[in-house]
Amino acid sequence: MDEEMGCFLGRIEQLIRYAVWNSGCDGIVIGISGGVDSALAAAMCCRAIPPDRVLGITMPTKVTPEEEVSDAIHLCQVLGMRHCVIPIEHIIDAHRKLPGFLETPYLIGNLAARTRMAILYYYANRDGRLVCGTSNKTEYMLGYCTKWGDNAADIQPILHLQKDEVYSLAREVGIPGQILSKEPSAGLWTGQTDEGELGMQYERIDSVLRLLESGTKEPASDDERKVIERLKKNEHKRRPALSLLSEKNR
Repeated sequence: MDEEMGCFLGRIEQLIRYAVWNSGCDGIVIGISGGVDSALAAAMCCRAIPPDRVLGITMPTKVTPEEEVSDAIHLCQVLGMRHCVIPIEHIIDAHRKLPGFLETPYLIGNLAARTRMAILYYYANRDGRLVCGTSNKTEYMLGYCTKWGDNAADIQPILHLQKDEVYSLAREVGIPGQILSKEPSAGLWTGQTDEGELGMQYERIDSVLRLLESGTKEPASDDERKVIERLKKNEHKRRPALSLLSEKNR
């Protein structure tokens, strides 16, 4: 590992370590999906504090592939952190009894994301821990996340990293190869993929985001227009709840 990479990783570790120390909490709870984002976030937690103070929870539904669960279990074994599997399909079933319940992959996916976060916070409250988020910058900027679901957390150690940077750091810290090689998926339904949902490859999205951050004002391609439209449409996911107080402080 070169010095620059070591400093980059060290800053993330310091963020996590300070957050735990400053809060007076005993450790961290993190959702482990079997994907690269949660794997990297968990690895950074285990570098920042003793792994036995990090609890990983995997919460599959009926559409979660078995390999995602096995990859999550293997990751936590490699990292030396505690881990448990809590299926949540029965919780989703309870919601199906709500008056006027409408079932679509989109609605069930968001419901599952919020259910998972409620469970993470339950264990965080029970054990005096912080909830670690697993969102990356690429998905956060595009709003590819669920409000008060996967974008809710006490700390977000990889939120400043675009997807390609997540992979670079994941390789650096030794995330298992089967996690690095799989196609990214939020697991919303069978066969669902992130790039399919976004309508563009991550490599292209990252390049467009960097171009826009460099000061480009007017879109020069269809891809740039799509990214800008999505940035504007989902701005509400990056802002605090609208109130007279927030309006006053603008």
